[in-house]
Amino acid sequence: MGVGQSIRPSPFGGQKMINETIPHLRYLIAGKLRRDYVLLPNGKAINNSLGGSLIHSAVGAAIWEKDIGLVSRVGSDIPAEWIELIARAGFDIRGIHRTADIPNSLFFASFPDLDTRTHSEPFRHYQHAHHPFPKALVGYVHADSTIDSRTQASAYTLKTSDLPADYLDSTAAHIAPLDFLTHSLLPSALRQGHINTITLDPNSSYMNPTFWDDIPDILTGVTAFLTSEEKIRSLFHGRSNDLWEMSEVIGSYGCEMVVIKRGSRGQYLYDHPGRSRWVIPAYPARAVNPIGAGDAFCGGFLAGYRSRYNPLEAALFGNISASMVIEGMFPLFALDALPNLATARLDFLRNTAQKA
Repeated sequence: MGVGQSIRPSPFGGQKMINETIPHLRYLIAGKLRRDYVLLPNGKAINNSLGGSLIHSAVGAAIWEKDIGLVSRVGSDIPAEWIELIARAGFDIRGIHRTADIPNSLFFASFPDLDTRTHSEPFRHYQHAHHPFPKALVGYVHADSTIDSRTQASAYTLKTSDLPADYLDSTAAHIAPLDFLTHSLLPSALRQGHINTITLDPNSSYMNPTFWDDIPDILTGVTAFLTSEEKIRSLFHGRSNDLWEMSEVIGSYGCEMVVIKRGSRGQYLYDHPGRSRWVIPAYPARAVNPIGAGDAFCGGFLAGYRSRYNPLEAALFGNISASMVIEGMFPLFALDALPNLATARLDFLRNTAQKA
């Protein structure tokens, strides 16, 4: 066995050995794994498929970079085969921990069109789409429909002990939508290691006026705040309707970059140190499955920023990652793309970004 190599068992596959070589990790992604049930705009259904912010963000980064470690607390209903599939795709899975505290990892979404989604009444939507209703969705309640607690941990709350020690030797991390406690505590824990670039995508469960006074604390030390238009409008409800004004307020809390993801309309990028505003249209992809586009953007943004240290380039990388993920039915689809496809799309997109 060579230097820097180690044999380690899969945490999900008993004695089966996987990922024999432990690389020096450069990137860390924290998020959720879920079992997706999705009704697509083209009328097709995806039932019980690997999904969640963790895998979509990881794929978005892996389109550009390697040596990515994953951190998550996952439900007992996530098949071991899925985790091993992720490992075989080249990701380090030592930070993924199964817990009985998560009884199910179901996620339902119905898309009347690419920019409209609903998470309620799955039976009615399956009936309308003329698909058999999956028994797993009986009694389904969308997990992010409740308001977070400031003090009470959830089953998904990540702790420092969930991170293998060498994960803190990474230099960049993305924290996907998780609960309020994770987002308020994990960034400081990451900064105690070598991680000096941290991007964060807030969860809808605390992006509301109730948490207005808590947002500055979450943003302390965060490099980039990557949010959807829906979530930031919810936070600023009753205060502002101007997306650029919202970006400036978020930037004033010490966050260097703010990105507002706008679905098929692309992104707004605000570079706080340079006071620069950019409007970036979405790459004209042949969208099949919109699930995970925003998460893939975040992974691509992280990889792009660490590669170029340029806010606009980072956003362009993220945009292309999203374009490639939405063209397939399955998250790992984008990793099988033709060589140089991502860079060709990047060259095209550079000519379309405009200063606002």
